[in-house]
Amino acid sequence: MSADELWLVLAIAVLAAITVLARAFFMIPEREIPMPDWLRRGLKYAPLAALTAVIAPEILMTQGNLIGTLQDARLPAVLCATAYYFWRRGILGTIVVGMLVYLPLHVGLGW
Repeated sequence: MSADELWLVLAIAVLAAITVLARAFFMIPEREIPMPDWLRRGLKYAPLAALTAVIAPEILMTQGNLIGTLQDARLPAVLCATAYYFWRRGILGTIVVGMLVYLPLHVGLGW
């Protein structure tokens, strides 16, 4: 094994250990960690904020620029998925509806 491969394996192992520690941080203590109410309320919104930070650029941007046309398959897919979510409040159905609208427009029509 060359030195570069050794560094690569070491980097992967260290990053994996950091990830496991960070994800298990709240499960390691035997008793609940005392937190102020404002922090507890704020942490409830963290998953939604992370999801929005990942999905919003994917929907609104193409190659670093804002979408320049309304003829983009992502826009009707997002609108239909959002409408379904507010109608039924189901995550799986929201994903399915979004993909059922997106795929025919993107693959079939080439949007």
